[in-house]
Amino acid sequence: MSFFDLIYNKVLNVIKEWNDNGIYAISFLVYYGYSDNKSQCDFPEFSIGYNTEKMCEYAPLDSEERWNVAFWEGDMTIIIPNDDTTKALSNWYKEIGVENIGYEDEKTMYDEDFNYIGKGPNGYYELLCLVSDVAKRLQTDGTIKSKFGNIPIIVHDLEYAWYVKDVTLNANPNGEADNFLDFLKSFNNE
Repeated sequence: MSFFDLIYNKVLNVIKEWNDNGIYAISFLVYYGYSDNKSQCDFPEFSIGYNTEKMCEYAPLDSEERWNVAFWEGDMTIIIPNDDTTKALSNWYKEIGVENIGYEDEKTMYDEDFNYIGKGPNGYYELLCLVSDVAKRLQTDGTIKSKFGNIPIIVHDLEYAWYVKDVTLNANPNGEADNFLDFLKSFNNE
């Protein structure tokens, strides 16, 4: 089984168990936690969760309470790391030629105006793109629409970095994330 299929099946099994009413968005959170060594990150984490209209108190479509996952009340389910995904992720990194997992070169992280232009620690962006493709498959194969209707899967990190727009757009090919992307523009002062 490919790493993509492993992650897709794990996510699918979790989503099948969700039964809350009013789910309006799904979160695919991919991030690295930093250890004591600031130039090296711990192993990447990938968790999924959702928010409901009731949980966000029916917040307006353009509100931070609706779209910023920091405000969400729902539990997140960890997909990576766990017993069978950790080793598979390490093997996948080897297959695609990613080395020095978790290292980020500080010289390439920011532009001359101190805007973050990096793609995260080594291995992060590759995993983020794979997760985005998993989300896209869930959208295009009808899994999400048949269970929840036309709702977005937000693929993101903790900071809503510049690439969140790209991976979320990829994950929602039929415009499911348009309201979130409009919020993101105002959130990032674009």
